[in-house]
Amino acid sequence: MNNEVIITCAITGSGDSANKSPNVPVTPEEIAASAVAAAKAGASVAHVHVRNPETRGFSRDVKLYQEVAKLIRESGVDMILNITAGMGADFVPDEENPNMGGPGSDMISPAERVRHIELIKPDISTLDCGSMNYATSAYIATMDMLRETARRIQAAGVKPEIEVFELGHIWQAKQLMKEGLIDPDPMFQLCMGIPYGAEATTDNMVAMVNALPKGANWGSFSIGKMQMPWAAQSVLLGGNVRVGLEDNIYLGKGHFATNEELVLNAREIVERMGARILNPEEARIKLKLKK
Repeated sequence: MNNEVIITCAITGSGDSANKSPNVPVTPEEIAASAVAAAKAGASVAHVHVRNPETRGFSRDVKLYQEVAKLIRESGVDMILNITAGMGADFVPDEENPNMGGPGSDMISPAERVRHIELIKPDISTLDCGSMNYATSAYIATMDMLRETARRIQAAGVKPEIEVFELGHIWQAKQLMKEGLIDPDPMFQLCMGIPYGAEATTDNMVAMVNALPKGANWGSFSIGKMQMPWAAQSVLLGGNVRVGLEDNIYLGKGHFATNEELVLNAREIVERMGARILNPEEARIKLKLKK
């Protein structure tokens, strides 16, 4: 069991949840305010995507990322800033020409995927291993793409959070470590229950935990109604916790949650298990983040 737990709050994500719940933050001001509320509730890490304020859908606009980072950094509330670098890898083959992307595709180069990371230099950036099949598209991240992405994140002096969705992704990350593209003391996020990666089962989670490199810091999450049970299971198996509206918009049947409520609920679960929640400064030490 992990007795010193870091809570990450995934603030808004990139899915269609903003059209399903009134509490999913959309504008930079809303995203930053929700991150601050989550931090005050006990989250040490804010995991950030941005959204198009007009369409409410996902966005890769660097200026939006810069605005959110500025607002969080100037809020006066201490938190670790974790920004996604996982956008721009979705591919849906065109029906008439499968060599080309059709509607729903959003493909950019590895350099473009991390441009905002190189400019903002957050504490943490995701390194989304792949490739894999999502529910309606493929996520494309070849080994050479991962090499360039990892190299750029490393050169920016940013800690990668290695997001893995199945066992093969951990193997990829180990290879990147062997090549010196990921520094020692790696940080992993085990992403469970996302169609069609690893199903959210205890057996799958144990297998992934056992495959991690020695000395890795790790956390795990699952989506939807499994979010809170997974928080408890992650702690029991030695990991940290992630909750937030990116992964689940409800706190009980019919109750649209806020990020603050999700963090408070996870915090109560963890503390009732006898563990302690780490504050941002303690989390920085545990994760060996660069100052």
